[in-house]
Amino acid sequence: MEEKERQEDSLQFNSRVDLTKLQEAVAQIKSELGKVIIGQQNMIELLIISILSNGHSLIEGVPGVAKTVTAKLLAKTMNVDFSRIQFTPDLMPSDILGTSIFNVKTSEFEFKKGPLFSNIILIDEINRAPAKTQAALFEAMAERQITIDGTEYSMEPPFLVFATQNPVEQEGTYRLPEAQLDRFLFKINVQYPTLEEEVEILERKHEQKNTQVELLINSILSAKQIAEYQNTIKEIIAEKNLIKYIASIVDNTRTNANLYLGASPRASIAIMDASKALAAISGRDFITPDDIKKVATPILAHRIILTPEREMEGLTAEHVVKQIIESIEIPR
Repeated sequence: MEEKERQEDSLQFNSRVDLTKLQEAVAQIKSELGKVIIGQQNMIELLIISILSNGHSLIEGVPGVAKTVTAKLLAKTMNVDFSRIQFTPDLMPSDILGTSIFNVKTSEFEFKKGPLFSNIILIDEINRAPAKTQAALFEAMAERQITIDGTEYSMEPPFLVFATQNPVEQEGTYRLPEAQLDRFLFKINVQYPTLEEEVEILERKHEQKNTQVELLINSILSAKQIAEYQNTIKEIIAEKNLIKYIASIVDNTRTNANLYLGASPRASIAIMDASKALAAISGRDFITPDDIKKVATPILAHRIILTPEREMEGLTAEHVVKQIIESIEIPR
């Protein structure tokens, strides 16, 4: 055990990629969010990984567990444009994309950009909008561009969508299509706080009185720095045996008797990219099996579909993913 630790220390000491600034930035972001958010460390870490991996995230949890406020404050730690869009059943594509308006002076139509033209977009209750609006959002998420009146408009990087949904209240909602779910890097399940965390939440709220929490958060990263760190992540090393390990996990979802639908190669790429981001945050320039295990469940669970029989038995996608991970031999 001690020999293994010495080898890891040696590898960290001889790091081939300079991760100091990235680690410092992540620590600062967590510190800023810690001024307001109590607990929810898993959600915060996965959202940071999402940013570094240049991927969108779907946040699911009951109302009041700080889904929206966490995403909003995380966006505030970055000096980039931010939009919040509340999805409703009557929301039309033009409400998020923008529309062409006739200019009387020039006698021409001018395109007025909608709230989707931003860097970080927080979409509240994404499953409440109808199919047309979802399709408009899907193009922006998938291609990072939109097409209006035959003209293509590119989204300025970084372009990241954080979307929330309530798993309990399903009245007046639309189920997200599998193709759209596949475009989310993570589906983050947010749990209730512990008793100790809830006591701290109440005490913090009591002390802050009328303070606006947004004013407590400072900007840490610029758009340029985000792009630099996203490029740094690509330099993290993934050994061949670990690449095969990732492929084996995803391949097992396609042959698993409990599953009706397995994950696509996009899921494999997502696991590799997210593992690299987690390794970088941890100060390593190489990924480990533990990195893969940690990110695999929030990446795979929303991409697979259980067979009707297993669903009726009460089995969950998360449980199946964990079974798959445990069944595959860890590379040495």
